[in-house]
Amino acid sequence: MPGRRRVAITGIGPITPIGNGVDGLWDGILRGDSAVRPITRFDPSQFSCRVAAEAVFEPLDFMTPKKAHKLDRFSQLGLACSLMALADAGLRPEDVAGDAIGIYTGSALGGIEFAEAQHAVFVHKGIRAVSPLLALSVFGGASSCNIAIELGITGASVANANSCASGVIAIGEAARLIRAGEAEVMLAGGVEAPLAPLTFGAFAIIRVLTGRNDDPATASRPFDKGRDGFVMAEGGAMLVLEEWERAARRGAHVYAELLGYATTNDAHHMTAPRPDGAQAARAMAGALRNAGVPPAAVGYVNAHGS
Repeated sequence: MPGRRRVAITGIGPITPIGNGVDGLWDGILRGDSAVRPITRFDPSQFSCRVAAEAVFEPLDFMTPKKAHKLDRFSQLGLACSLMALADAGLRPEDVAGDAIGIYTGSALGGIEFAEAQHAVFVHKGIRAVSPLLALSVFGGASSCNIAIELGITGASVANANSCASGVIAIGEAARLIRAGEAEVMLAGGVEAPLAPLTFGAFAIIRVLTGRNDDPATASRPFDKGRDGFVMAEGGAMLVLEEWERAARRGAHVYAELLGYATTNDAHHMTAPRPDGAQAARAMAGALRNAGVPPAAVGYVNAHGS
């Protein structure tokens, strides 16, 4: 659209069960890998579902032992993905310190894993044994706050918790800030560390998780008539979104232009989508309208794989 500030994607930082970094993730996709395996992070024997997709991630590859100790897994993932995305964009941490840079993260459950672990400490040893880091680790904005502190980013720092859409909402809203002239660069994406026994068990109780424990590699089958539930996974990805002219001036590699974004809400059910798909269709139509792109131009649709 003429006169509108454009948004480029210049960096990608993924940590996923099938591979880390742009090359690792892409190689895993091309191989058709399944990272769904029996759970190792806790004993799942009492649950109907005993498989998940765990990320293989070493925090010390991205931060000092002191920093890693202060952050729970969800904040570790957010910081690591952000550093990876900046490096992929050809930016140093000092390049993004300041007011014109912002952060927008999404996470459904925030620091729930650390919260559960500390609750167990509280039950067995009392409040004096609980980590003083708990209060600063569990809220949904902890990841974006820790990224901002580490990188000296003093622009917008925002977090949202909109279930499985949290990451894509973060990206879309970050792009809006750039288009509005309120930021030049945004770190945006989603991080999730949900593999904690009580949380996992809560999903198992409402029977939304798969029961294919004997065949984990084929357990995630969202469009199969034999689907019996989704597979829980952990990981994250952050993008560097950059105002187009700024990216061009520094000769940045541009993966794509983010053209349009829209959100709607089914107002129907907490876990089941609206059967007629009307609001999902309205969201797609809104994104196309926002982008100024006709439906016939779309070559790929990325569906929610639950």
